[in-house]
Amino acid sequence: MRAVFLGPPGAGKGTQAKRLVQVRGVPHLSTGDMLRAARASGTPLGEQARAVMDAGELVPDAVVDALVEERLRQPDTRDGFLLDGYPRTINQALALSRVLAKRLTPLTAVVLIEVDEEALVARITGRRSCTQCGAVYHVKASPPAIEGICDLCGGRVEQRVDDNEALVRERLRVYHESTEALVDHYGAQGHLRRVNGNGSIDEVAEAILEATAPEDVGGERA
Repeated sequence: MRAVFLGPPGAGKGTQAKRLVQVRGVPHLSTGDMLRAARASGTPLGEQARAVMDAGELVPDAVVDALVEERLRQPDTRDGFLLDGYPRTINQALALSRVLAKRLTPLTAVVLIEVDEEALVARITGRRSCTQCGAVYHVKASPPAIEGICDLCGGRVEQRVDDNEALVRERLRVYHESTEALVDHYGAQGHLRRVNGNGSIDEVAEAILEATAPEDVGGERA
């Protein structure tokens, strides 16, 4: 399996990625993890990424593309991978295609997890996290046993500043603007697999397993 996850904030990509890579036995390649590792590495590419991140700026496509290519050269990706958070733009998608063409290993699936916008807003605005250990809760679906107190470490459980409704809706607007072209691009190539992300975690995981099954190649899944 050589797959890419697409989906809006709050769609559950991280949760589903952890499940999928365990079943398929391939590494989960997160651009966030790559950037943090590069920042700590001290390599020329890492120093370039660190300078941009420390300045609070968006990391340029060229740097992210290079990090992804570097990661894809590592031996553990030989039998497959799951990319999460990349590509985000058409230029990044084209760069990824060039890298994979060199290896003669094209993508087998691009999974688009689709969730109703109002459900996404409810998920994200209800999310709470521990300021000490990072454990994640939800005010309705999975609240801590004692309100405001982490079950795991006793730390303070709070809402992230950027999880308020106005910012969430703006993030979703930006996501839809930037992703529309990617959906068209991968749909035209026959790689796109649409998955209904409104169900339970188990239901969505089963749909993703079906969408990334080895025999399911060529053709867009509705």
